[in-house]
Amino acid sequence: MVRTVPGRTDRVVVVGAGLAGLSAALRLRGAGREVTVVERGPGPGGRAGRIEERGYALDTGPSVFTAPELIADTLAAVGERLEDRLTLTPLDTTYRAQFADGSHLDVHADPDAFAAEVAALCGSGEAAALRRYLADLAELYRLQLDTFIDRNLDTPLDLLGPELVALARRGGFGRLSRHVARAFTDDRLRRLFSFQALYAGVSPQRAIAAYAVIAQLDIGAGVWHPAGGIVAVPRALAAAAADAGVVLRYGCGVRELELTGARATGVLLDDGERVPADALVVTVDQPERLVPGFARRRRPVYSPSCVALHVGVRAELPGQAHHTISFGTAWEEVFDELTRFGRPMTDPSLLVSMPSRTDRSLAPDGGQVLSIVAPTPNLDRRSGGNPDLDWPALGPRYRDEVLATLETRGWTGLTGAIEVEHMDTPLTWAAQGMAAGTPFALAHTFGQTGPFRTPTLPRRGPENVVLAGSSVQPGVGVPMVVISGRLAAERITGPEHIRGSARGTSAEVPAREAR
Repeated sequence: MVRTVPGRTDRVVVVGAGLAGLSAALRLRGAGREVTVVERGPGPGGRAGRIEERGYALDTGPSVFTAPELIADTLAAVGERLEDRLTLTPLDTTYRAQFADGSHLDVHADPDAFAAEVAALCGSGEAAALRRYLADLAELYRLQLDTFIDRNLDTPLDLLGPELVALARRGGFGRLSRHVARAFTDDRLRRLFSFQALYAGVSPQRAIAAYAVIAQLDIGAGVWHPAGGIVAVPRALAAAAADAGVVLRYGCGVRELELTGARATGVLLDDGERVPADALVVTVDQPERLVPGFARRRRPVYSPSCVALHVGVRAELPGQAHHTISFGTAWEEVFDELTRFGRPMTDPSLLVSMPSRTDRSLAPDGGQVLSIVAPTPNLDRRSGGNPDLDWPALGPRYRDEVLATLETRGWTGLTGAIEVEHMDTPLTWAAQGMAAGTPFALAHTFGQTGPFRTPTLPRRGPENVVLAGSSVQPGVGVPMVVISGRLAAERITGPEHIRGSARGTSAEVPAREAR
């Protein structure tokens, strides 16, 4: 049985209008609750921010959108259809992998097209290995969805079942690097299918093989672009919530939670106003700062951080893809620098997104918008980070190094054409309340995964305060935080009152039609 909030839960206040908070709000409203969302920012989105200047629209948060069926299912909780709220374009080339030897590989959602690319670059043997590996990823994801992801977990005993046994038999608890190395002989493919470990906050050499499934979401299942940019997703959820009767209040920071005995009775806003509640959903990155009695892990391990450079350039930059993973020559050394030595990558691997390649509304004629993400150490020494890095001085120099690196890797003319620019460093994330100065929250080490990660209903703290977001189950990334909102709602209403699941039981997005 899933533990749920005891007592009355008619009125719910959700703290935070990011994807997790909006997901929870829609589920709760669909279950008949009176819901108010309070958000300190000027609008919805949370980490999915937006800067608009001189005709350029820069998304400053997530840049890769996967698993639209989760958004469809969330909207369906209040009787809405995804196609009425969002226009999604499937990316035929989900990523372009650019390698240090000058070769590149276009990753396609269509397995035949992808296998043909691999055969041309790496040979027919690796193409056959690719097909086997993609099938294995899909099965691994199915097993983990049932076991680790799409459910609330209170104790390790909740994992017991045939799926856990099957996952172990498939090598899910071995090392990711070895798992991928057994599948491919070409080092380029090994990198392509293991770099995602950084999303989980650990190196491929330390990550368990179960995290191979991250590649299933973007390589195996495909990537989409929402018209208007990633920010269109939280805006669509917020609009649907408002139409369903959710009260959305922006510019309202929460000073503290009010308590009576073992229960929270409301929130006190920064201006002194009190908003009453029978139950609360808190989505902040460090809930210990807001929730009385809640204690974070004794020795948390945080993911690496990043420098995120968002630019609008007056240049066409022809020949580039929507998403590019640009690998350097170094590999294991990169992860050592980020997670052991506490220094920026000297031979960086970068994620470059150019959504204006697909969506011309994001840039003026003759221009492009780019987001460049360079992983960096976080600010927590115990996690291998470095709180002593002088980012005000280092940031501009590192920005120049990253741009120079891209120039040498094919983005010729980028640096001299920049008209609009915004850069975030670990200090930016820390100022926004993110622990250890990382937007990627707690690392997915074995001891911070599944039932060992903070549950959505902690055992310490007010009995009617539920948590959601990337710092709790199931984890980091857009799909995971959307799921966390549903799991949080289940803690308030009981799972039998929440429509759908991560498997899209109430609103399935057809695989090719949606793409």
